[in-house]
Amino acid sequence: MRRLVVLDVSVRLIFHVVLITSVYLLLAGHNQPGGGFVGGLLVGAAIAMRYAAGGIEEVRSISRFTPWTILGTGLLVAAVTAGVPLLFGDSVLEGAIATLDVPVLGEVKVTSALAFDAGVYLLVVGLVLMVFEAFGDDPRLDQGEGSRA
Repeated sequence: MRRLVVLDVSVRLIFHVVLITSVYLLLAGHNQPGGGFVGGLLVGAAIAMRYAAGGIEEVRSISRFTPWTILGTGLLVAAVTAGVPLLFGDSVLEGAIATLDVPVLGEVKVTSALAFDAGVYLLVVGLVLMVFEAFGDDPRLDQGEGSRA
């Protein structure tokens, strides 16, 4: 497979910027526009860029975890975050706020909406990785160019 040097270099430069932007959208999402879904879709766009530059092996090198593990972890985090308020007699997805004193940053407010958004973020990223895993391979390379069934 021929690779374009311009595409490879561009993706390597842009990929990490897109990931950082997606994390910003995740963290700002419960107070401003953004959130886990939008941040996850942005990671999906970054993964698509890596696929365009290097194929399925480039996508597989992004994470050491399998896509279904990432998706399952996201689903578990979102479900637990949604269900924990039931244990305290509140309704599903009832919000909670905790204030932490972080040494460098000072006082930081953390909400349960952030945990739910993180679960959705992981779920979307896992789903995107699963889609590339399922549809990203070239079956002609696996079976040999001339052996069509």
